[in-house]
Amino acid sequence: MAQASGKRSRTKRWLVRYPRALPTAIFLLVTATAVLSVFAIERGEDQRQAVQMRSRAMAIGSALERRANASSAYLRAGAALLASLDDVPASRFRRFVSELRLDADYRGAEGIGWAKVVHPDEIEAFDQQMAEEAPGRVVLHPRPSGQQPYSVPVTYLQPDTERNRRALGFDMFSEPVRRAAMIEAERTARPTASGKVVLQQEGNGEAPGFLIYMPVFEPAPGGRRLRGFIYSPFNAEDFLASALQLEGAGEFGVRLYSGQLGESNLLADTNFDPANTMRAVERISIANSPWVLEIDSDSGDRLSGLSILTLIFGLLVASLLMLLVRMLTQQALEDEEQLRWFEEQASIRNSLTRELNHRVKNTLANVLSIIALTRRRAESLDDFAASLDGRIRALSATHDLLTKSDWGTTPIRSVVDAELKPYSYAADHEIDLVGPEIELAPNDALSLGLAMHELATNAAKYGALSRPGGKVSVHWKLTTDALVRIEWKESGGPPVPQKRNRGFGTDLIERIVAHELDSPVELEFNPEGVRCVLTIPVRRRTEFVMRANRIKAGTEPPPKSGKD
Repeated sequence: MAQASGKRSRTKRWLVRYPRALPTAIFLLVTATAVLSVFAIERGEDQRQAVQMRSRAMAIGSALERRANASSAYLRAGAALLASLDDVPASRFRRFVSELRLDADYRGAEGIGWAKVVHPDEIEAFDQQMAEEAPGRVVLHPRPSGQQPYSVPVTYLQPDTERNRRALGFDMFSEPVRRAAMIEAERTARPTASGKVVLQQEGNGEAPGFLIYMPVFEPAPGGRRLRGFIYSPFNAEDFLASALQLEGAGEFGVRLYSGQLGESNLLADTNFDPANTMRAVERISIANSPWVLEIDSDSGDRLSGLSILTLIFGLLVASLLMLLVRMLTQQALEDEEQLRWFEEQASIRNSLTRELNHRVKNTLANVLSIIALTRRRAESLDDFAASLDGRIRALSATHDLLTKSDWGTTPIRSVVDAELKPYSYAADHEIDLVGPEIELAPNDALSLGLAMHELATNAAKYGALSRPGGKVSVHWKLTTDALVRIEWKESGGPPVPQKRNRGFGTDLIERIVAHELDSPVELEFNPEGVRCVLTIPVRRRTEFVMRANRIKAGTEPPPKSGKD
């Protein structure tokens, strides 16, 4: 029995010492198990998705290659035919294209064209030929600069549409991307796709496209000579769409690049979201040129249905177990709370006693200093009593403000208002208070109140508040995060005599206030009015504020039942 009682006591001590640790640990353990299960499920889903995306990328890439191979086959056939002809007139070329009977495999292309090689001494003859065979004024353009060995202008492009006529006469060899593809096609004698270009058919448009070139040779002494190129221009978006008719993209987005991945090489895309993280890349060959196909999925960041059910079930079980353990610890926590409450009352009483002693000593020290200085400066008992009464009232007014704030922070504006309130309703006086909302510690507020009282009393007797039209300005601002500068300035009052006896107000401000604020005071008796500058520290609340929550907590004992 004793052993069982000891075990229960140890268990109770653990529950009291860590009242939330055990329920939290159980909750976290069950939740972690559920999260690991979800992770395993999602990992399997990601692998399945990756395999599916890879399969779809291969299928779309195969469809693109089939489209390109079909176009390349037509170009090979055309090259073989044109190589056997001595000349390629427009009528013969139109007949050749019409007899090809281009089927559905040729979708996505703008047609088939012929571009002959034109040497510099043949440019005039080419312009004459185009004038005879092409509608409108068509000439070779841009004109060669003399740095290229020959030109390869578009001679024919079928079908003969208004769109395709825009390309006639354009020297494709003058453009670097097209030129690179033609040189490679000549070297390999195979159909070769160009990189990303804007077709001449687009006019001022910017839709990207590409071309597939097939070289045509003619016999020459010692071998063969390049005669020209039969080619097909493609709009990239149409080319991709024609391939997707064979192999649909499904729920995936698709991007097609010429060469390597990069925005500068992007030819076409559909439903592609760059924010998606699940992607598959397939490298394909389009007419003897390396291209890249990229697909993405927008379902990579969403949990599957099974994962959601697993997570919900795990959280539910974890919550129920945590609630059960929490109920078991409730009684032990209530007993321990009672004990802590009694200990806290003793601590609060001790703290309040020490705080009260400290504040009473500070207040009495200020009062004694005021009495001593007032006695030395007073000329009669009535003068002594009146001066002492005003200063004690100034302390009292500031104490009232501190009491209202539970001896917390007090706004500068409230302290200044309290001391200038007797003069603020006079129609012949102007009081200007300007400054941000800044709050002071209790002792600093008391010192500021004394200084404002002395300055206001002096202004009412001898300064700007003693005659109509006088003005008192009190402006304050932060000079640093821990210091505020307050400037008192009088104007419109009687001229300040430069020869005068030193009064108690000056001693009070320059000695007591400066000492309490631990900062020098600038006090100037200018002829136009008194000017006083105070520098007051802005303290953190933790340096002076009593712990109000502990004080409030001591007003009544905690409940004996219910949740803590």
